[in-house]
Amino acid sequence: MNHADLKEAIIKGETSLGIELGSTRIKAVLIDRRFETIASGSYEWENLLKDGYWTYNQEDIITGLQTAYRELKQDVEQNYGVTLKTVGSIGFSAMMHGYMAFDSAGELLVPFRTWRNATTDAAARELTELFQFNIPERWSIAHLYQAILNQEDHVPRIHYVTTLSGYIHWMLTGNKAIGIGDASGMFPIDESIHNYHPSMVKQFDERIASKGYPWKLEDLLPKVYLSGEQAGDLTEAGARLLDPAGDLQSGIPLCPPEGDAGTGMVATNSVRKRTGNISVGTSVFAMIVLEKEISKVYPEIDMVTTPDGSPVGMVHANNCSSDLNAWMGLFREFSEAMGLGADSGKLFSVLLNKALEADPDGGGLLSYGYLSGENITGIDKGRPLFVRSPESNFNLANFMRTHLFTAFGALKLGMDILTENEDVAIDSILAHGGLFKTPVVGQKILAGALNVPISVMSTAGEGGAWGMALLASYLVNKDQEESLDNFLAQKVFKDVEGLEIAPDAKDVKGFEAFIKRYQAGLAIEQAAVDHLLENGRD
Repeated sequence: MNHADLKEAIIKGETSLGIELGSTRIKAVLIDRRFETIASGSYEWENLLKDGYWTYNQEDIITGLQTAYRELKQDVEQNYGVTLKTVGSIGFSAMMHGYMAFDSAGELLVPFRTWRNATTDAAARELTELFQFNIPERWSIAHLYQAILNQEDHVPRIHYVTTLSGYIHWMLTGNKAIGIGDASGMFPIDESIHNYHPSMVKQFDERIASKGYPWKLEDLLPKVYLSGEQAGDLTEAGARLLDPAGDLQSGIPLCPPEGDAGTGMVATNSVRKRTGNISVGTSVFAMIVLEKEISKVYPEIDMVTTPDGSPVGMVHANNCSSDLNAWMGLFREFSEAMGLGADSGKLFSVLLNKALEADPDGGGLLSYGYLSGENITGIDKGRPLFVRSPESNFNLANFMRTHLFTAFGALKLGMDILTENEDVAIDSILAHGGLFKTPVVGQKILAGALNVPISVMSTAGEGGAWGMALLASYLVNKDQEESLDNFLAQKVFKDVEGLEIAPDAKDVKGFEAFIKRYQAGLAIEQAAVDHLLENGRD
């Protein structure tokens, strides 16, 4: 579309808006009818460790939402000379899982407990045994049940429990809704009815019946919606909250709010069976769309769904890029201290590419980038650790390769369960996330780690907010009875180019050597955590 046509489309509201609240950035994206980004805005933020819980301030949630939208609106004004007043559809997404509990007046009862918390081990184990279905520590139901086990004062007063995306959607529409993908990280989903598993809901209520709470679980949870269903309209109050300047009109339809796993699947065209995607950021997770459910319960595998309700095996590692980013910050300080300076793009490009010069196994170095606990490897507390022996080949190239290897270490252990224990067939895996903005390196390392071809599309840098905008567009632009996978394959990604990198034999063998050190060294990591805790440095 030319500039004049885009301007007219913006004025008529022939656009879709997606906003995703990620772990380090809130991003807003406006797309046209050809699914191309025409404006964007963002807000940087970080989680806080407060009173033993990883959280974000409620005020920052609102500030970040408004800032990202305001920047997008300014982008529209600067490039097209018009004030953004309406769009065709809106969708919100956010980090999956976690716990936001509200009372009958809509007040948050305890600070938002994010997916990053590893504080619900007892609850997760009990519920997994009760349901015979893996309940990860991140899930909302694990947080709720742990609060019950802890006898927390707020539990009897709970009126509503939701995720971050569900909270935003509720504020802007008044509707307590959630997309099925995000819902599947709150409570197990029955694929046959596309709703919370009724027998498990009953089991939960029976388990806590003696507590005498004035609520049943079904009363607390948001209503489940499938992609393509309208989940509410932007209210006048919602429009003012998103755009305090007062320009945005109410009445805009909203699609179901989703989790970042669902938007990652959409952004990589990975909602068909036998396809998969890997999202790399503060955490890393692989989503493999299954032909059938796996044979037994594995604590390393979450059973969730696509935004249109198909079963997905999810391997989620709490830690990925945080420790790598911290080291990048240290190198940036060094560069500045030397009077050299370096923009972030060049810094990442130079240092990541050094990994291609490294010994295949990383020179015998070992690292754990555990800024928080890691469920897959059984580490309770975050304690980043880098170790080497006198025999290690300690140089910059091996240092960088080791930190890329360790970013995918826990993920590899979970993926092996799907491919080796369950013989899950995977036709393609697409990767996305900021790491892949530097061409080839991350893709090559990941292909070697998993021993499967990894594709990165030209849209890989667009991220979850773009995926959410696609879901919003699907709501208003799909043909009658058009499925989400057909909409994506035949309309959105029909002409999108991508680069596939097959695993290199040396990389595969090198990573195998590294992962043996990684697994053997887990006792060292746990001992370091225990030592620090015993000496009062929690």
